[in-house]
Amino acid sequence: MAVVALSVVERRLDAVRAVLSGAPVTEVARGVGVSRQSVHTWVARYLSGGVAGLADRSSRPAVSPSRAPDVVEAAVAELRREHPRWGAKRIRLELLRADPPWHPGEGLAVAAVPSTATINRILLRHGLVKPRPRKRPRSSFVRFERPGPMQLWGIDIVGGIELVDPVTGVLREAKIVTGVDDHSRYCVMAAVVERATGRAVCLAFAQALAAHGVPEEVITDNGKQFTARFAKGGEALFDKICRNNAITHRLTAPASPNQNGKVERFHGTFRPEISEQGPFVSVDQAQEAVDVWVAHYNAERPHQGLDEKVPVMPADRFAPAAAPAVLPLWLPPSLEVAPHLVEEVGVVGDAGDAPAPVPATSAAPVRVRGSGDAVELDKVVPVSGNMTVGGQQVWLGPDRSGQVVRVWADCDWVHLSIGAQRIKSVRSRLSVNDLDALAARGARPAGDPPAATRVRPRDGVVEAERTIARAGTISLGSHVIHVADSLAGRRVGIWIEDDAPLVFFDPTTRTILRTRTSPLAAGEQHTIRWTQPAGERPRPDTEPVTVQRRASATGVIVVARQRVSLGRAHAGATVTVRVAEGTLAIELPDGETRVERRINDNAVRSIKGQRPRIAHTLNPLGEASSTS
Repeated sequence: MAVVALSVVERRLDAVRAVLSGAPVTEVARGVGVSRQSVHTWVARYLSGGVAGLADRSSRPAVSPSRAPDVVEAAVAELRREHPRWGAKRIRLELLRADPPWHPGEGLAVAAVPSTATINRILLRHGLVKPRPRKRPRSSFVRFERPGPMQLWGIDIVGGIELVDPVTGVLREAKIVTGVDDHSRYCVMAAVVERATGRAVCLAFAQALAAHGVPEEVITDNGKQFTARFAKGGEALFDKICRNNAITHRLTAPASPNQNGKVERFHGTFRPEISEQGPFVSVDQAQEAVDVWVAHYNAERPHQGLDEKVPVMPADRFAPAAAPAVLPLWLPPSLEVAPHLVEEVGVVGDAGDAPAPVPATSAAPVRVRGSGDAVELDKVVPVSGNMTVGGQQVWLGPDRSGQVVRVWADCDWVHLSIGAQRIKSVRSRLSVNDLDALAARGARPAGDPPAATRVRPRDGVVEAERTIARAGTISLGSHVIHVADSLAGRRVGIWIEDDAPLVFFDPTTRTILRTRTSPLAAGEQHTIRWTQPAGERPRPDTEPVTVQRRASATGVIVVARQRVSLGRAHAGATVTVRVAEGTLAIELPDGETRVERRINDNAVRSIKGQRPRIAHTLNPLGEASSTS
């Protein structure tokens, strides 16, 4: 016999018919598996609405007091249709700025503005937004913001604006050099350029400095317009402007635009809206449209990143830097800014002359072309450490890459100084024409050559830095000292003191790495090249020393001259031992950690558990021989 499944309405109809035919309600309810009240409800619905009344009904209340009135929904939907790029936060801020189009008595007790979540639900009900999956929570991002304006500018280059040739109709893309203040999100510059060359970028930067003042720091990516970090050598013009105006230039990590996120987010708003107004006939026409958009963005447009609850414009939190009282703005002679900006902010050129008239008695020395007089200039050491001065190469080493070197050069000598300390002198191979070419590129007339600045410490203690060779050795004067094979290729500092061992330490943390007997005679450290006055005395490392040991055939290891028996079960096994001041933590192969108390204070002399052994082979006669 086939089993027929009845629908919900059919089962309810059978129960109602049974009750109307005289069956007790209790028995009918027990048979159906519901309460007596449910059976009475079904009977009432059947008598009032027939079979259709037995269908399921919505449990939603007829009235929702907390739901936004229709007039509010209409206003929110209308704003979204007028501005398709506005989200819930922007719509709420705009409603807070202006009087809402509803009043008390129109479904609201007060003229309240709905929350961001309510506006989101309204937009979803009307189909004005598309539901998207949840993204990474905001709390997981590390955000930073400077406490005041003019402390950090984020600068970048963006495309997306099109120019059209009115004759041929050919489209070409222009670039925009943008800058945003980190604290206020104020757009400090937005300059349209045909090509984003280094000169065009620096000109836009110079105009922003002249208009708003000099910030404390700027952050950019690693583009060649901003830095020569990945170039073969030299210094970018942008870096030179920052250095001469005491601006700290920060660089993001490669392929990390999130580290300059505020200006990148600015591009997300700026680029789509400005591209809709194009294409433009000329750069000037595009610049006019950009200036109008930036003025509205700074003064009239509430920024959601400043305050989500109260409308705050970038201009409300921005204040330009005060005019410098002592140091005027430095700009290279090849860049010209608008005359009215020069009058507002003092600008000096490469020679350092202020705009005000300078008495003849204090004028800078004048160099005569062809005289062969010495010149001075500043250069940045390239990554390779091989610097070029007028065609002559001078080796300083990769460890000095990025440092600014003052170069004094004539036809006899080339002196290099860092921080008023002469670090190297070489014979000059520059001709008179080479010196004239350096002067034409901005080199200054030089005075007397820098004096030697070798400092003899009073207490006989000096420091030196060396890179340990592959054999684990370093050179101090005429002495070759073996430090440690495990430190090969590492940069170490050396503490040199009379009648004391040599102390090798980490230059960054100043923790002791090794100590060795000093072969130097008393006072000989003052004759060693590349030494400097001693700093803070190196200190022992408080962290445990990690070593490896191989257990013997009886399961015994030796660490710092202390024998520890692990048992024959671990014979031949290699274990890791963490040597602390009072304990030995031994990590066994089975995953357990065994802790032994130290019974001496001997130093650890061997790190690796296995040393290279001699390989035994058989010669043609079948006898055993060894080869190293």
